[in-house]
Amino acid sequence: MRVIAGTARGRQLLAPKNQRVRPTADRVKEALFSILVSRLGDFSGMRVLDIFAGTGNLGIEALSRGAESAVFVDSHRESAELIRKNLEVTRLAERAKVVTQEAAAAARWLSRSEAPFHLVFLDPPYAEGHTQRLLELLSTSPLIDAGTTVVAEFSAKEDVPTRFGRLVESERRIYGDTALSFLTLSDRGEPCP
Repeated sequence: MRVIAGTARGRQLLAPKNQRVRPTADRVKEALFSILVSRLGDFSGMRVLDIFAGTGNLGIEALSRGAESAVFVDSHRESAELIRKNLEVTRLAERAKVVTQEAAAAARWLSRSEAPFHLVFLDPPYAEGHTQRLLELLSTSPLIDAGTTVVAEFSAKEDVPTRFGRLVESERRIYGDTALSFLTLSDRGEPCP
C-alpha cells in the first residue's frame, strides 16, 4: 500500500497485522483517483471525510494531492492509531483529524460542526449492510451539499440501490469483487427504488 501521487508520493503506508481491515487495493485506488481527477480536477481546497477509514489510505491520498483537510472516522482504536501513524509517515497530520467512533454516530456528531465536505469516502466492511445505512443517513445530512461527491466502495455482489432520496448514483465501476459508486445530490427528491 503506497501513496500514488502528490507530496507524499511513493511513501509506503502501514498495514494492519490482522485481516479485520481490508485496505483498498492499489489498482482500485489508482482507478478511483483517475476518475476523481477527471470529474473534479484539482483537489486543492477540498475538505474530505473518510468513513470506515481503516488505514487512512483514501483520505491520505486526497491530502497528498492537495486537499485542504481530512477527517478520518473509524470505530476501532487500532485502526485510529494506524491512521495517526500513517499521517505521521506522510507528514500530513497537521491537516487531519481522527475520530474514533461508530460511523453513524460520528456522522451525526460531525454534522454539528464540520459540514459540508467536498468529497466523502465510504469504505465499510463488505456485505454487512453498512453501505446502505450510511448512504441513507448522508442523503439527508448537512455533511454533504450540491458540491459534494460521495464515493462508496462495496462488494460487487451486494445489491446496493442507485438512489437514496436526493443522493443519486451517477456512475458505478466494477473491479473484480469491488464496486465503486459515485453519488451526488440531485434536485429531484424521489424515494429510493
